[in-house]
Amino acid sequence: MELVATLTPPPQFATATFDSYKPDPAHSSQSEARQLLRNFVAGVGSQPLQEKRGGFFGFGRKKKQGVAEEAAQLAPAVTVPAGKMGVYLDGGFGVGKTHLLAAAWHAQAGRKYFGTFIEYTALVGALGYDGAVKVLSGAKLICIDEFELDDPGDTMLMTRLIKDLTATGSKFIATSNTPPNALGEGRFAASDFMREIQSMSEKFVTVRIDGEDYRQRNIEGEAVVLSSQQYTEKLARDSAAGKFVTDDSFVDLLNHLRHVHPSSYAALVSGIDRIGLRDTFELTDQSAALRFVAFIDRVYDAQIPMQATGIPLNTIFGGGMLDGGYRKKYLRCMSRVNALCSGEIAD
Repeated sequence: MELVATLTPPPQFATATFDSYKPDPAHSSQSEARQLLRNFVAGVGSQPLQEKRGGFFGFGRKKKQGVAEEAAQLAPAVTVPAGKMGVYLDGGFGVGKTHLLAAAWHAQAGRKYFGTFIEYTALVGALGYDGAVKVLSGAKLICIDEFELDDPGDTMLMTRLIKDLTATGSKFIATSNTPPNALGEGRFAASDFMREIQSMSEKFVTVRIDGEDYRQRNIEGEAVVLSSQQYTEKLARDSAAGKFVTDDSFVDLLNHLRHVHPSSYAALVSGIDRIGLRDTFELTDQSAALRFVAFIDRVYDAQIPMQATGIPLNTIFGGGMLDGGYRKKYLRCMSRVNALCSGEIAD
């Protein structure tokens, strides 16, 4: 079945390994998370849980703890305890969570699946719940990238799916995003995840990954925009070089995305070498903005360079969107379009 066959890491991470992940020496949680996942996919895990905890949550706490116990819980986690069937990677965008997720997928022997939250819900929509369970049952590892917490119905659907598949012996690793500059949001995101998966929360270990957005380390300022003449000349050179390029107005793209399900966005950008957008402008329609975010996620997965005229693509989210509940999605998108338009993505 075509949908099942696509449940593999995107091209950007087709060869991702634990060794190719380069932890930031300034943030030890990155190397600690890598070691924990190495052990998890290798089946190593018999030590008592030593999660990093703090702030307002402490999953599994049954009583008030003493200073020694609290200090022990702050020690780095290097193994997942026996009986735990899942790991949730909590952290800001650009710290390498998807790289680690793909590395774990590649390291796991046997049948395994890798997909975004949207791709799994689309699979259930296409096959029905029982059909999806039948197809996925028996997988050694199921990786869920970009776990969504803002749609209660889909979240509970995934909770049920996780519960039924862990009963068949499947292990899970999930990621989500929290903005690195939002004090406390990382911890609340982890708390929200555990609350939403309810009966499965005791089966998951939460691992916090700190760090800066690697995509912005060599990029300053706003996403690059071109003049109309520069845009036209660049498209002409790419076309003459045999590249498949698109040339659409921003409004036309937004209108087209209204009629395509987000689960099909990957197919929409397949085979494209460069994306051209004319006359980009500030968005105030949140539905259109969220569709564009989902589109950019798939463009970034495919590592397709972009060029645009109009306003910088990382400044398009207006109308107070960055102060709302989808802030983390918009910040991730801003980071990604900045990289896509900057030349950091290889032509």
